[in-house]
Amino acid sequence: MRTYRDAKAMARALKTALAEKDVALSHGACLDIVAAQFARDNWNVLAAEIDAADDGRPAPPAAPRTGPDFRDTIPILRIFAVDKAMEFYVGFLGFKVDWEHRFGDNFPLYAQVSRGDLRLHLSEHHGDASPGSTVFVWMRGIAAYHAELTAKDYRYNKPGLEDAPWDAKVMQVSDPFGNRLRFSEPNAADDSRA
Repeated sequence: MRTYRDAKAMARALKTALAEKDVALSHGACLDIVAAQFARDNWNVLAAEIDAADDGRPAPPAAPRTGPDFRDTIPILRIFAVDKAMEFYVGFLGFKVDWEHRFGDNFPLYAQVSRGDLRLHLSEHHGDASPGSTVFVWMRGIAAYHAELTAKDYRYNKPGLEDAPWDAKVMQVSDPFGNRLRFSEPNAADDSRA
C-alpha cells in the first residue's frame, strides 16, 4: 500500500500512464493530482508534511477541505423481473439482499444488494435507470471470484478473465436486463486503484 511518502513516485507513474494514452500533463500537475488523492489542497501542502515527517517534526495540520465531500457511489440498475434479478445477483454473483422496498402490494421493487463493500440498488421503477448500463468495479481477488462464478456453471453467463489494456485483469458479466458489471483488478499488488 502506498503512503504519502510515495507521492513523487505516484506522480511519475501517473505522468507515464497518461503519456501512454496520449495525454500530456506536467509533472507539477501530476504532483497536485496525487496531493488531492491524499486530501491535500496542492503539492506544496503535501510536500511540507513529507519534509516535516522526514525531519521528525510533527506534520502540520491538514487544511480543511472546501467544497463538496463525496462519500460513496451506489449505482442504480434497472431490472424487469425480481426472480431473474435475484437468481443473477444473489444466486450467481453471491450478493446478499440488504433491504427491499415497495410502496404497497403490487408495486415495483427497489432493493439494495451487496457483497463486501460493493452495494448496488436494483429498481423496477420506470425512469430510475436505463437498461444497458455498465458499472466498473475495482477489486482484489478477481481470479478467485472468477473461479467461484465458473464453478457455479450458471446457464446464462460464462465470464472470462482477460488482460485489460489498463494493466489489469478484467471479468465482465451481464445481468438478464442488459446491465454489465465490469470487475477489474490491477496487476501490481501495490497499485492504489484497488
